[in-house]
Amino acid sequence: MTDESPLLIEDVGNVRTLTLNRPHRKNAITMGMWSVLRDTLHDATYNRDIRALVLTGAGDAFCSGADISDAAGVDEFPDPSRDMRAINEAILRLHDLQVPTIAKVRGVAAGAGWNLALGCDLVVASDSARFCQIFSRRALSLDCGGSWLLPKLVGLQQAKRLALLAEMIGAKEAHDLNLVTYIKAEDEIDGFVDELATRLASGPPTALAQTKALLNDGTDHTMREALANEARAQTINLSGRDVLEAFAAFSEKRDPVFTGGWGASG
Repeated sequence: MTDESPLLIEDVGNVRTLTLNRPHRKNAITMGMWSVLRDTLHDATYNRDIRALVLTGAGDAFCSGADISDAAGVDEFPDPSRDMRAINEAILRLHDLQVPTIAKVRGVAAGAGWNLALGCDLVVASDSARFCQIFSRRALSLDCGGSWLLPKLVGLQQAKRLALLAEMIGAKEAHDLNLVTYIKAEDEIDGFVDELATRLASGPPTALAQTKALLNDGTDHTMREALANEARAQTINLSGRDVLEAFAAFSEKRDPVFTGGWGASG
């Protein structure tokens, strides 16, 4: 894609980086961008060369949320239910993506932008990053999965505080609330995320996909259901070649080389 595209795609090895590319609007997301993001994530779902994905923003911000500039002065939205369906399709594509995902956050992540980051498996923030569930300031309620993600990550009371008061918090507080995985200095974040994504991309893809799905679903299941899901996932893992490679590498005292291949025997 060209630099004029609202979503840039870069593949390095087995890592795909998606960059929200509207720096003049702090990467605020238009409805058209949601459709592009949905389709791009669909492609990543079926691209066997992609084994980790990084989501970030161009310039000095991650994403300031939905772009409401076009709505200024409009008495009513033409079809909000249709727009929400399009947004939800993109959010679910990110949530269901089998490969590990990392949000690399510089500057502000607000509203839909913050929940987009929280939808990734890991969040790496610069020490100057800022976060806000800005919806109530716009007379809106949570969307983009925020009502599901926040209580699971911070508990119900803190989720209500963040959502109802729409306070801006810094990277350290977000980390203390388990909303950020790592904090890095501005000049260190790129190298750190590159290394982290490479580590994830070199892991066993089938096993990582199964583990990610188990963790995503686990909080909504009973122990009995979780055990049944774990047994199913482990059966899938044991049908692949990566298990044999892991055992062989352990025996031979070397690093394993995982391929995600199928057809293990013995």
